[in-house]
Amino acid sequence: MFTAITHSQIYVLDQDEALDFYVGKLGLEVGADIDMGFMRWLTVNVPGHPERQVLLEKPGPPAMSEETARQVRELVTKGATGGMLIFTTDDCRTTYETLLERGVEFTQEPTERPYGIDCGLRDPFGNSIRFTQPKG
Repeated sequence: MFTAITHSQIYVLDQDEALDFYVGKLGLEVGADIDMGFMRWLTVNVPGHPERQVLLEKPGPPAMSEETARQVRELVTKGATGGMLIFTTDDCRTTYETLLERGVEFTQEPTERPYGIDCGLRDPFGNSIRFTQPKG
């Protein structure tokens, strides 16, 4: 049966802007950036962990009709697509401060939880992102 999840996907409206945010601000690395003619296959991953990639997909053909893509773009703009990423970090507060300095806007500051410390932000397209420092 299955042995791993290798790729997840979130919708973005502009792949260059997504690349700037995920690589330039969050510090992820490019896993793949391939022009396939009918679409751009753009993935990012946590540095040193290419076994788990996130596809930054622009809604459109061939995965969906142009009409459906338009509806998905509207939902993405509203932050209603349900896209979410959760990362772990060794130091939530230091990561928060580093990302603040890089211009990342947060929806929630680092907060103590029963499972550790976490905080929240949204990417430029409305996708929810959290990172957590698990209790050790």
